[in-house]
Amino acid sequence: MPRFNEWHGSGPGIERKIFPPGETIMSMMVSLKSGSVGAAHSHPHEQLTFVVSGRLQLEMNGAITVAEAGEQFVIPGGAVHEVTALADTVVVETFTPLRADLLATISDGE
Repeated sequence: MPRFNEWHGSGPGIERKIFPPGETIMSMMVSLKSGSVGAAHSHPHEQLTFVVSGRLQLEMNGAITVAEAGEQFVIPGGAVHEVTALADTVVVETFTPLRADLLATISDGE
């Protein structure tokens, strides 16, 4: 089982590194190869996606927006969203409250 701070796959062309969480907030870094797609999904958690490098297209509730390095998407809880990497891209995603589904995919290394 992957551990905190280790890269692991989460789909074709996509890897993520989940960081140790706080009490009610968590974050992870995601690397997406150009052309990779984070399939449409929703979750009750509020999400911020900050683009560290590259270019990312977000489709949310029928609207399409693009963010480049230094820009951020705000994704409300419950919003159906999908991303497409328009270039090799690295993002930092922050969630509140904690996403138990993601935390269950890693261990604390102990």
